[in-house]
Amino acid sequence: MPGYQVRFQDISVGDMDFHIRSLLDHQQYHDPELEAENLGISPESWPLFGQVWPSGQVLAHTMLTMELEGKRILEVGAGLALASLVVHRRGGDVTASDYHPLIPGFLAENLRLNDLGPINYQAAKWSDINDDLGLFDMIIGSDVIYEREQPAQLADFIDRHSADLVDVYIVDPNRPNRSKFCREMAELEYASQITCMNRVMNNGEAYKGSLLHFQRDDSRFNQ
Repeated sequence: MPGYQVRFQDISVGDMDFHIRSLLDHQQYHDPELEAENLGISPESWPLFGQVWPSGQVLAHTMLTMELEGKRILEVGAGLALASLVVHRRGGDVTASDYHPLIPGFLAENLRLNDLGPINYQAAKWSDINDDLGLFDMIIGSDVIYEREQPAQLADFIDRHSADLVDVYIVDPNRPNRSKFCREMAELEYASQITCMNRVMNNGEAYKGSLLHFQRDDSRFNQ
């Protein structure tokens, strides 16, 4: 048995239903081989990957209406990757990325539970250079700028992996770092639009947050 406890959740995203294995709670820690510690993951942040967070559900719903055909899509800080599962079920070419050592196992199990085929996964730490990851036409993420250093690291990571024409969609629960992230993206010459995403979730709880949409088109310089 693993040294952590799990639960199973039924989550609806539009007319799609998912059966998701997640951590039972976020008070757990299990790192006997020090894999997470060696990656810089603290005991406090260790379990955060294993929850279906409200912003992740909002991002998943947002993916229901996105045009996916012909686009290579990257989810950053994917965790349990609910948005990637939605894109995958819709037939999109999606890569989920994160760097917690348990994510590949949880992702594989959640694909199996939902009768979905394999999905691309890449371990990716934003501060590292990863030339193998490539470029993407759409980059998505949810609640990914909660620590002070993350706005600059994420903006640089996005820029390194953006195709000439790229759309970036980040769902953020109005964290204090949002303004800094928007400034970092503006300095990299991404146009931005912020949409209020306040709503009542399926469980009846109120959600307050925003959809940050960034776009840059360098293809006009390459014609």
